[in-house]
Amino acid sequence: MNSLFLLLLVLLFSKDFSGVDGKKWKGEGTTPNLDSIIIGRCYEYIRIVNPAVGEKNCSELLEAFKKAFMNKDPCNILPSDYELFINLSQHSIPPNKSLFWENNQFLVSSYAARTHRYMPLGDTLIGAFGDLLNWCGQANNTEVDDSCPTTEECENNAVESFWRIASINYARQSSGIIHVMLNGSATGGAYPVKGFFADFEIPNLQKERISQIEIWVMDDIGGPDLDSCGKGSVQILEALLKEMGYDITCIDNYKSVLFLLCLDHPDHPRCSVISSALSAQRGPVFSDQGGSWNRLTFISFAPFVLQIHFNLLNQFA
Repeated sequence: MNSLFLLLLVLLFSKDFSGVDGKKWKGEGTTPNLDSIIIGRCYEYIRIVNPAVGEKNCSELLEAFKKAFMNKDPCNILPSDYELFINLSQHSIPPNKSLFWENNQFLVSSYAARTHRYMPLGDTLIGAFGDLLNWCGQANNTEVDDSCPTTEECENNAVESFWRIASINYARQSSGIIHVMLNGSATGGAYPVKGFFADFEIPNLQKERISQIEIWVMDDIGGPDLDSCGKGSVQILEALLKEMGYDITCIDNYKSVLFLLCLDHPDHPRCSVISSALSAQRGPVFSDQGGSWNRLTFISFAPFVLQIHFNLLNQFA
């Protein structure tokens, strides 16, 4: 009887401990082929994306990165555990090219164009090691895990701590005109008062190195206008930065970014001014080519026409 009772206890404990689908944690496991992906990204970055960073030992960087979380309790990884990796991989960020963001990662990445326009955190060498990847280790085990803790399960997990120290370092390296892209259609506000920008980046900006902070509040095409300059959470951000002594400007639906959004939504009413300009430029279209040709023409010539249109708007603004 006692043996049966003990067996039931063991089974119940194992069920609770294993989590969803027999896994220990609720989060995604380590990205398959993590080492190969990171090594490839590292060499691509230093050879193609941003050769200005100089020579880096990608194998050494990978080892320093993994040393922060391998063979450790996945709920006891601190930002300081990544200090060696940060020191080995950090590089300068050109003045005026820093781009911070909340709730619009893919738009920021597209607009930044892999350092050609701007250099958000994800387009630094440090960011390349973690962008869209997941990882964690196991205590007293040199293998990665097939499930990883979420921030709700434990705050000091490998991914959360990585992005915290990466964000702190990025803010400290930023200078000149600082750009911030927020999502005016985000539920809960464009500026999360508890988020990476608020908690780790703003406090670590070096005021003496910054001439201005420019905020862009972008609404999703077809999405609601929930927040804008001078209102809601954006007003909270503006007041905070002014109180800290920064010179700030705020722009709703910054034209250059709006043009990029309209490439995917050429027929939306918000993009009608751009579509009209393109129609005037492209002339007659054969009827049998239809919408496909119109869309191809739009995508092919949009960058040139948009630049002309943008220049005209600046002249008469």
